Amino acid sequence: MAAPKKGRRSPGGQGRPGRVLAFILIAMVALVGGMFASGQTTPRLGIDLAGGTSFTLEAKNQPGQPNAITTTNMNTAAGIIERRVNGLGVTESEVQTQGKKHIIVNIPKGTNAKQAREQVGTTAQLAFRPVLVAAPAGKLPEPTPSASAGAGKDKDKGDKSKAPKDTDKAKDAEKDKKGKPSGTPTASAPGSSATPSGSHGQGRAVTEALKAPQAPKPPTPSPKPSGGPSNDLQKQFAALDCSTKEARSQAAKKASDQAKPGDDVVVCDKDGQEKLLLGPVAVEGRDVTDAKAALDTQRASGWQVQLKFNGSGAKKFADVTGKLAAKPEPQNRFAIVLDGQAVSAPRVNGPIPGGSAEISGNFDQSSADDLANILSYGALPLSFDIVTETTVSAALGGEQLRAGLIAGAIGLALVVIYLVVYYRGLALVALASLAVSAVLTYTIMVLLGKAIGFALNLPAVCGAIVAIGITADSFIVYFERVRDEIREGRSLRPAVERGWPRARRTILVSDFVSFLAAAVLFIVTVGKVQGFAFTLGLTTLLDVVVVFFFTKPLMTLLARRKFFASGHPWSGLDPKRLGAKPPLRASRRRPSAPVDPKEA
Repeated sequence: MAAPKKGRRSPGGQGRPGRVLAFILIAMVALVGGMFASGQTTPRLGIDLAGGTSFTLEAKNQPGQPNAITTTNMNTAAGIIERRVNGLGVTESEVQTQGKKHIIVNIPKGTNAKQAREQVGTTAQLAFRPVLVAAPAGKLPEPTPSASAGAGKDKDKGDKSKAPKDTDKAKDAEKDKKGKPSGTPTASAPGSSATPSGSHGQGRAVTEALKAPQAPKPPTPSPKPSGGPSNDLQKQFAALDCSTKEARSQAAKKASDQAKPGDDVVVCDKDGQEKLLLGPVAVEGRDVTDAKAALDTQRASGWQVQLKFNGSGAKKFADVTGKLAAKPEPQNRFAIVLDGQAVSAPRVNGPIPGGSAEISGNFDQSSADDLANILSYGALPLSFDIVTETTVSAALGGEQLRAGLIAGAIGLALVVIYLVVYYRGLALVALASLAVSAVLTYTIMVLLGKAIGFALNLPAVCGAIVAIGITADSFIVYFERVRDEIREGRSLRPAVERGWPRARRTILVSDFVSFLAAAVLFIVTVGKVQGFAFTLGLTTLLDVVVVFFFTKPLMTLLARRKFFASGHPWSGLDPKRLGAKPPLRASRRRPSAPVDPKEA
């Protein structure tokens, strides 16, 4: 039987090493191109390297809860704040309690400090309330809306009739502004849709997601069927001016602090387009189980926030939207109130069952992410005031980074000297592999900073330096296996292929142990230590990629070159220098059969 041809296939699947090398080089070019295309060519740095902003939050008791500041509530609040800040794409934030009533929040440079400041202390009191009266943002002339507004009656033919007319004028103006009316979508079985009023400059649409409703629970009482708002509340509504940011902030604070779920309330639209007099809470924010931002497929460049309700919330939401759909404008609108401000007040055309809804309209990605982030992570158990805001310097971290980089450079130089002295020509393979590993690590860290907010801190830099030793160790294992085969009397090409299976097993076991240690460290630790674990795990995975897709095929190609195949003294594979045995020869008794079929 004819012996199989040499070089056609190898245990590592490296029969065509040129293609494998081309693949890894194309991947490197793609990563580098993606890095430049993203507009960010340097890794994102943590607060210890780049500096940042530090907030000090002071807890305060909410009305009716004088003993709410407890260790449990403080720890819960710190966890929610950390998830909120990380939801902005910040993975190196530091959130920790200090004393009995303070929380320290450190955010690295490069994060929108204003955006983070707005989210860290927000209570996120979400509620869905029916609209009783809607009017433009400015003050209304006397007389004020009558108490019958909430019941859908028109006893008062004065200002109550003006509010809807003013709303209609605003709707017409909005239609003219957009060039088309804010029409109502066609309802589809088994439910229907809800669209925003045209007068609401930041109007969003709430539409049914056509998902199966969850197990229903007894609904909460619907809005007051009669009586309507008090005269005092109507006077407050008429006198309220929502045209300025300061007035809207004061109105929101008053509504959040004083209004109870069962009371009517006066609120401003978030963008100052209109003011609303709302009925009692029909669906509470705690009934929202999930919220996320997504592209609005029905709009060219719009975004939306997708909501999901629990079983009780789904039933209440379907019940109240069904009742509101039968009422005239503006009582057929359903306001979504967040921290005393109306985020949206869409018009309801029919019940929305299924436990899912969409808030859509004039969202961009940033505003949709902000709202979804706050709704996803829930309300804080306490209210907080930001008592200090300071800028953190990166001077100390910069000095430590320079010291670490110097130590890393010295270590790398020693590794290079060792490789050149001991392995000679093979050192070129090791250095080229280290260069490929460095390019992959750097570009992936930059892209991760853009994609998931990964920030490089001092422990992460330490993990990258440790990875140099892990990567060099893999090369040494393979080189020594090849040299062992040459000592046994084999030529270079069979030695490269025969040494690979055993070296591969050793490398995989070693890297698996390192990756497992990094994974455990990442899970059981918090803060900056996670940066070390993440970097160590990432570089360990890249070590496997480099050894399999670059080092091994490169060795296969070099084994065909005369300089290495002939065992040149400077190749690092000189049989005499290695003390090789005489070449293996076929036995005299069986001249036709090779001693080692695998070698062929």
